[in-house]
Amino acid sequence: MLSSIADAQWQEFHELGYLKLGRLEEGQLRTLQTRIDEIMLGKARIDYDKLLMQLDSTTGAYEDAGAQSLGFKGPTLDYRKIQELEHDEEFRDYLLDPLFREICARVYGKEMPVAVFRAMFMNKPARRGTFLPWHQDRWTTLDRDPQITVWTALDPATKENGCVQIIPKSHQHGLINPTHPSGFLNKAQAAAICTPERIVYVELEAGEVMLLHNYLLHASDINRSSQSRRAFSVCYMEAATLENGTSGKFPAVFGQEKQKDGTGRLTELIPADKARAPRTASALQLATSSIICEPITSVAPALWLPPTIPPRGSLEKNPS
Repeated sequence: MLSSIADAQWQEFHELGYLKLGRLEEGQLRTLQTRIDEIMLGKARIDYDKLLMQLDSTTGAYEDAGAQSLGFKGPTLDYRKIQELEHDEEFRDYLLDPLFREICARVYGKEMPVAVFRAMFMNKPARRGTFLPWHQDRWTTLDRDPQITVWTALDPATKENGCVQIIPKSHQHGLINPTHPSGFLNKAQAAAICTPERIVYVELEAGEVMLLHNYLLHASDINRSSQSRRAFSVCYMEAATLENGTSGKFPAVFGQEKQKDGTGRLTELIPADKARAPRTASALQLATSSIICEPITSVAPALWLPPTIPPRGSLEKNPS
């Protein structure tokens, strides 16, 4: 996989809140596609009790999706979400790619240990799928907000099968509904901000990868096609992040070889036999040059909202 991103591409990411990173090699894409189907069908050699698994809804409504809980729910390709995939060798190997290490170093700083908040499979089965309402990726249980997510299409992602919809530049406005525990907009906010003329449908080929700012407003619709829409999403954050005031839950994957756990002891982050060496050839088809990028910080509200939209905080505060 490539090891750097060009100056112009970083500028595009900072301006728009997302950036396409290129496409995986066919062999690597097939490996991830095969592996996630094995996991869904119960054929993988993995501790299923460590996986958070959720079945898809039958109605398309977000509130009707199955319970998100640990453990296998039966052999089916109709799972909506599978989290904790850092416990799987194939997906862990992918999320440790040197490109993602470099991105994290530029966003969080070279000396900052970086952990994975969630390594997650998202699925919209053919002719099914669940509507995901407009939201920003942030969680009130964390003492600081993760800033980036790498999203990999395992199938073609199209408007018809429920590709990610975004509002470009919306990350520049900061948090819109900070009281919601998962960053969801309430109905009034979504209606006022996420209007049809602002929405961009991010259609991707199977194997294409994109980088997303976590404050970028996004949503996705149900799948109206015969093609499933599988994807793998990894949210990277500072390893020192506390969840509900507790440290040590998220071991670092990048930044240092050791870190202190909650008891103050030093713990190995990645077994030696799992450490990734830099590749001699890229798995993504994109030529770039190296730059130094300042860490991303929350910015003041920008002028992406027209005067007809009430300023942040003036809309109803009850989450949808």
